[in-house]
Amino acid sequence: MTNESPTDSPAPSAYEEAGTEEPRRGTVTRFFLLPLLVVGAAVAIFLVFNLMTFEHRSPADYLQEVRGGTANRRWQAAFELSRSIGRVPPGPERVALTAETLRIFEGLSPKRREDAAVRRYLVLVLGKLQGREAVPALLSATKDPDPETRLYAIWALGMIGDASALEAVLESSQSEDAGARKMAAYVLGRLRDPRAVPRLRVLLEDSVADVRWNAAIALASLGDRAGVEILRSLLDRQSLSRQATLTADQAETAIVGATKGLALLRDRDSLPLLERVAKNDPNLRVRSAARDAIEAIRAPASAPATPAARLEPLEPVLVV
Repeated sequence: MTNESPTDSPAPSAYEEAGTEEPRRGTVTRFFLLPLLVVGAAVAIFLVFNLMTFEHRSPADYLQEVRGGTANRRWQAAFELSRSIGRVPPGPERVALTAETLRIFEGLSPKRREDAAVRRYLVLVLGKLQGREAVPALLSATKDPDPETRLYAIWALGMIGDASALEAVLESSQSEDAGARKMAAYVLGRLRDPRAVPRLRVLLEDSVADVRWNAAIALASLGDRAGVEILRSLLDRQSLSRQATLTADQAETAIVGATKGLALLRDRDSLPLLERVAKNDPNLRVRSAARDAIEAIRAPASAPATPAARLEPLEPVLVV
């Protein structure tokens, strides 16, 4: 007990009258809410400004810049065009873009250094547009002095799927460059020409793991079982990691490709492996692909191939 009387105590402050919440609220407002409001206002101004100044550029705009921009902007515009061209639906616009892209590409010289990057990306554009009128130019590009342009030309020919590309792709499959061999193996599968089978069987013995993988998947797309053991080995992540050092995305692509290949072959002996993958693999897409493959293999032989059993779309397994 204290001897203080009410008259001896100091008068309560306004904060004491109101309790202790008021000074806390003032601190929160001063040190947290006000700066947050300032930052929020700045972000809102930034977004509004960007929305007002954002350019909605069409593929035709990019082509115009490829044709008449500065040296640095031309290849950048070609790159942006290669990324945006997939949004163009079939029709007159796509036909016109193919014709103009082809005209610009043929006007560029493989001997001019400043044209090299532009040509690479225009090759990608022609592949994505899938116009068969581009095949002769792309066949010539498989002989380009720039190795990346040659690689992209093989890919583009695979996207178009013209049978006349077979000889050029077979030749690329014999390159000393492993990147060219693995891309050629993938494209030989896309061309779906049985004449590729002997060469693909040779590629099953390649010294580079992902060349073997792409060859096995391509053979499966042609109905050939020669690569089935390789496909099964891809379903085991430990076996996969012993064959090559892979990123998570590369491993996913390899395993999904293997499941689709085994589905195409309707390989019932692989069902236990596929069931294990469908149940235990840590990747959701891989588990889903394994379940689709199991369903396709168990379907009656007279049943049409399901979307899961077709190898479209399938990315090449490329280990960088």
